[in-house]
Amino acid sequence: MATVTERLEKALEREAPSWGIRPVPPDHRRLSGRDLAVLWADLAIGLLVALTGALLVPSLGFPRALLAIGAGSLIGCVPLALVGFAGAREGVPGMVLFRPVLGVRGSYLPSVLNVVQLIGWTGFEFWAMSLVANRMLHLSYGVWLAIVAVVCTALALGGPILLVRRWLERFGAWVVVAVGCWITFRVLTHANLSVVWHAPGKGGLPFWLAVDLVIAMPVSWLPLVADYNRFARRNVSGVAGTYWGYVLGNAWFYALGALLVLGAGLSDVSPAGLATAIAGLAGGWVVLLALLVGETDEAFADIYSSAVSSQNVGSKIPQRPAILFVAAAGTGLAAWLGTRAGSVGTYEQFLFLLGSVFVPLFGVFVADYFLLRRRDGGQAGGVRVRALIAWAAGFLVYQWSVPTGPGGWPDAMKTLFHSWLHLPFPLWDSKAGASIPAFFVALAVYLILGAVVRREAPADRVSR
Repeated sequence: MATVTERLEKALEREAPSWGIRPVPPDHRRLSGRDLAVLWADLAIGLLVALTGALLVPSLGFPRALLAIGAGSLIGCVPLALVGFAGAREGVPGMVLFRPVLGVRGSYLPSVLNVVQLIGWTGFEFWAMSLVANRMLHLSYGVWLAIVAVVCTALALGGPILLVRRWLERFGAWVVVAVGCWITFRVLTHANLSVVWHAPGKGGLPFWLAVDLVIAMPVSWLPLVADYNRFARRNVSGVAGTYWGYVLGNAWFYALGALLVLGAGLSDVSPAGLATAIAGLAGGWVVLLALLVGETDEAFADIYSSAVSSQNVGSKIPQRPAILFVAAAGTGLAAWLGTRAGSVGTYEQFLFLLGSVFVPLFGVFVADYFLLRRRDGGQAGGVRVRALIAWAAGFLVYQWSVPTGPGGWPDAMKTLFHSWLHLPFPLWDSKAGASIPAFFVALAVYLILGAVVRREAPADRVSR
């Protein structure tokens, strides 16, 4: 017979998905620091993380790649933990946290961008999971896509408490850890570690840009972290669990990806090539488990947070139908991707693009929430123009610092900075990276514009 505590927790799990963007009351904040550490460590582990680690070693060599991985993980998880802290303190999801910073209508912009991005990620997750599952156990791509979509949608409908308490802590996270340990063991026992350690880097990627590639992964979760950390019991333990959980998972799988290139002879640095290399090294069923168990939580996060972000734009949008819509849209995208051959785009450039959007946005948030301590609970109306200006300035500095980008973007940046502004491109030859300059420029511009506004007119009248 279930205890009173167990019945209470089950009731809370049923109610948690329906909170939408309203502040979560204290008695519904059930996630401990350990719960959040399990959640974020699991979200940090996946084939796409290992793939990004594989991108570092041809340029840097293994010792410098490890240094970049360590630095990027420690630095990149700071914004993740701080936004998670704010979400736990205020009890609201990520996009609502940006209302005091950007204004209510101003927060619609990152909300829309986040929804579009996450629908795309949902489709790519479904596509990758279904494709590799079908390669390991031949049913059909369509059958696997249906199975994947149903499982991930069910998790999203259950909400973050169900995911952590009933799935990750009891089964999912431990399977992923066991699979990761087995793959790591196989790589270490089959690789010539002396050759791996002394293999020279080929150059072409400055060290701090490599750090940016590591930072981009935890930073890409910034719009989502408060969606889950708002259910944290305590702020301090939640911050510690979020930070160290993601740091350890992120550093581990980045390093594993680097090892696979140098130690397992991976020549095809792509999701399919990575999966094939792991399958040959550790067995096909290991890859199947790693994807179907390890990637379900990423797909859950994409679906759930897309629905929550949509409610920031329209508070009357019901969350459960929004989850079903996002899952259906992602399934449609995955079905379309399944009919196409060839590459789905340049992954490295996509990570830089994500960093250029979210790193400066975090700079503006830090200036407003932590330095100026403006915490009006999301009631700021209109659009805060100075926040958008600071965000745009940081975005441009990030792009100025990166000599590559999606499609024709590099030529546009070169024209803007070199031809129009007569500034060298890239900034400092990319030796300072992009994340740190963009963060501090966005933060400084926001503070400076705020000081000017306070001198010239009442802040509320000008900024809202």
